Amino acid sequence: MKKSKKTLESKPFQKMDNISLRSFMEADLSRVLEIERASFPSPWKEEFFISELCNPHSRFLIAEKKGEVIGYICCWFIADEGQILNLAVHPDLRQSGLGKLLVQQILMEASKKGVNFLSLEVRKNNFTAIGLYKGLGFYETTIRNKYYENGEDALLMVCKVS
Repeated sequence: MKKSKKTLESKPFQKMDNISLRSFMEADLSRVLEIERASFPSPWKEEFFISELCNPHSRFLIAEKKGEVIGYICCWFIADEGQILNLAVHPDLRQSGLGKLLVQQILMEASKKGVNFLSLEVRKNNFTAIGLYKGLGFYETTIRNKYYENGEDALLMVCKVS
């Protein structure tokens, strides 16, 4: 599979009006769970989100508009590697650029932390998400057969950060 030649510097950072990004707090949990359940056939359990609050490697960002949680991204930074674990946008706001904004923020933070590569798994048939990731410099590396609880395959994607 072909590697992208884009560099982090060549990717324009998308700005969105009235959107703020901040760290996840336990008070966000009910809204995050609502978005999670609307987004995935095998959603994360409540305890997975709570565990990220005390994980020193976790970076969990909330996107909000007018005080309402509308999306989130959770990743880990460990040494010089990072992994996006979860990304979701409220169904009414999909394809608005919010997912791109969240990933771009994580890419910027990863670069500042000296992360060399950022990886993620995505459902093999989630063409919208795959297109988003490719547009941000991620490339396909392998297929993880029956990766998800429901037996779906995942595509492992990687992006060179710094």
